[in-house]
Amino acid sequence: MSAGNKAAIALTLAAIGAVGCGKADEAPRASNALAMAVAWKETSAEYEALYLQGFNVAKMHVDRALRDGRRSLAVISDLDDTVLDTRDYWREVLAADAQLFEDARWDVWVAKNKVRASPGALDFLNFCRDSGVEVFYITSRDQGPMTMELALGNLKAAGLPFADAEHLTVITDSSDKEPRQRQVAQSHDVAVYLGDNLNDFRRSYYVTDAQRRRQRLAADRNEFGRRFILFPNPTDGHWIRAILGDSEPPPSQETLDRLHQLIGRR
Repeated sequence: MSAGNKAAIALTLAAIGAVGCGKADEAPRASNALAMAVAWKETSAEYEALYLQGFNVAKMHVDRALRDGRRSLAVISDLDDTVLDTRDYWREVLAADAQLFEDARWDVWVAKNKVRASPGALDFLNFCRDSGVEVFYITSRDQGPMTMELALGNLKAAGLPFADAEHLTVITDSSDKEPRQRQVAQSHDVAVYLGDNLNDFRRSYYVTDAQRRRQRLAADRNEFGRRFILFPNPTDGHWIRAILGDSEPPPSQETLDRLHQLIGRR
């Protein structure tokens, strides 16, 4: 296991570490080390720099495609933690002393429409619009009958271009984005794909085995920084599913024990 993977697992372990300490009904705020990941997102220049870097690289490839005379150009992008900044949600998670992603809290937060654009997202997306390059957003969300309306509201609140039903696809019953990606690719020349999760690029990464994900990553090594632009997300994602079998595992002793075992594995 690489140092980066060990660090990511350690971060999640720290986030749920309180389950193994003190009384079962007590979770001292100081013990919730998820604060480290959220503090990094909220305050570090490195977090913002990685977004700026990602959008700069994406702009470089789109600009090159335009100079090459490629027609019907498009960009395909995930929403949350890619072009939409969710840090306000994670502050609410910490304020409640919760320790992992929670669907119910997320649904309430989405409806508040407090979302904003990720660092560098507006400049890049407006460049695409002004250059005649269409942006298609594909996201996995489920807030019931209001899901599409809420997602469009988030796009508009963040000031993102192409905030309309033609350019937004919301998948409520799966996280498989490939069918819609293939549809867009039939009518457009896709210059780059943007995401914070490997599953945003290929469905083949949606496995419950971290080693298999790394093997598939090796097969795609030439795509990253070229067609695939990946943004940082240490708080949630399918990397958690790959080690625990669930993208949103309960903060149980069993989860804690499993993470201890993984951190000790070479």
